[in-house]
Amino acid sequence: MAAAPARAGAGDGPAPLTGPTLALVAFALALGTFMQVLDSTIANVSLPTIAGNLGVSSDNSTWVVTAFAVANGVAVPLTGWLMGKFGVVRTFCVSVLLFTIASFLCGIAWDLSSLIGFRVLQGAVSGPMIPGSQALLIAIFPPQKRSTALGIWSMTTLVAPIMGPILGGYISDNYHWSWIFLINVPVGLFCAGICWRGLSARETPTRNLPIDKVGLVMLVIWVGALQMMLDLGKNDDWFHSTRIVVMTVVAVVGFIAWLIWELTDANPAVDLSLFKGRNFSIGTLAFCLGYAVFFANTLLLPLWLQTQLGYTATWAGLVAAPSGAVAVVLTPLVARLSGKVDARIMATIAFAAFGLSYWMRSGLTTSAAFSDFVLPLMVQGIAMSTFFLAMLTIALDGVPQHRIPSATGISNFARITAGSFAASLTTTMWDRREAMHQAHLSEAIGQNPVWQMARTGLNHLGLTDTQAAAAVTRQMVGQAYLMASTDIFYVSAWLCIVLAALTWFTRRPKPHHGPIAAD
Repeated sequence: MAAAPARAGAGDGPAPLTGPTLALVAFALALGTFMQVLDSTIANVSLPTIAGNLGVSSDNSTWVVTAFAVANGVAVPLTGWLMGKFGVVRTFCVSVLLFTIASFLCGIAWDLSSLIGFRVLQGAVSGPMIPGSQALLIAIFPPQKRSTALGIWSMTTLVAPIMGPILGGYISDNYHWSWIFLINVPVGLFCAGICWRGLSARETPTRNLPIDKVGLVMLVIWVGALQMMLDLGKNDDWFHSTRIVVMTVVAVVGFIAWLIWELTDANPAVDLSLFKGRNFSIGTLAFCLGYAVFFANTLLLPLWLQTQLGYTATWAGLVAAPSGAVAVVLTPLVARLSGKVDARIMATIAFAAFGLSYWMRSGLTTSAAFSDFVLPLMVQGIAMSTFFLAMLTIALDGVPQHRIPSATGISNFARITAGSFAASLTTTMWDRREAMHQAHLSEAIGQNPVWQMARTGLNHLGLTDTQAAAAVTRQMVGQAYLMASTDIFYVSAWLCIVLAALTWFTRRPKPHHGPIAAD
């Protein structure tokens, strides 16, 4: 028991928290992560409701999501600099408080322009929330329990995207859309209050860091252009649109210029030297690609259920709920085992479970029952319980304590960007594969005498030739979207096998010290 104060006085920071204080602060930190991740997905299913209430088109309402994503994408990489300048605790608590205020403003927005402006503010101030909660959870747990800390963090990060559509759909169906933002107010005040009270005495040392103004401006330009290109590309038919081409050029040129500047500047805004570590570079790559596949399928399934199979937003969300429940149950067990089991084995189990889940979905049909959709997602829950914990353990292995905020900021930025790429590419590929399959089905039907028999049968039921053709076409479109969905599920399963192999190019993380080397 005397060892902890001795270590605290050795310049490694305060001793870890214990007992009820540790539990309460850890809960508040996890709640902050949950709130931020939830808010990035909860508005998606509510866009039609918001558009109708504010009297704008559905295309214009997508800026509610785009504005948040762009602002958040710019803010996340700056986390390391902000926490070094002002301290981890102060940066996190102020970020949560400002996020709460911005959520209230979103809830009282009077038109689309004001809502978009407040969403920009909300995304910008929320940048340090996820990396901050991650770094603070690691700091308040003892080294041998840091896998437990990351287990708590990963559980909230994975469950929140699943809860977002459920909660957003329920609120939109039963209450005013503004409550998807107003529910953040009491949660944010509780989180900021508990964290400040419990952690203010444990503030990290601050440094008088100069502001890399050039790097910051270039970061804002290329990240903003990239996020807008990804979010607007599908509606603008990608590179057939002049503005998408312009934004792509700006993003590519801006990224190259920013990369050169950050690697040569004495005080860069983003510490890219972390990528010199093999585990951080390969671990972050596998983490981002794995999350991209997971996010793409998390987006695709409810989209297919709602647009083609007649599910409401609430029921589409409920299909995914069991996977979150499995993850919540298994994560504490996985966290306890993580210090004893090679993280690469855990990552392989995660990718294998993801792959099995996607392979099971590739056999679905348009007449599948509710349970047929739930079972593959329960298998996915096994993967969710190990994926984040294993990949972060690999990526953060060997990263010094004082560089954790920068490392978590970069990894989370890369993860968010990978998710944006996945969302845009998946929805585009889904529509294009549907068009291809529909064309093939049309050719097959036109040359098949069964079509004549079907038309005759529908005529006997009272349908005209036009109505019969429309009925057959609707069935054909449904089958085309089914085939497009199963194509993506099948490819996702194979990608998981490749990513499982990629994790074995990393070093084995040091045992008994969680995701970070011993102090």
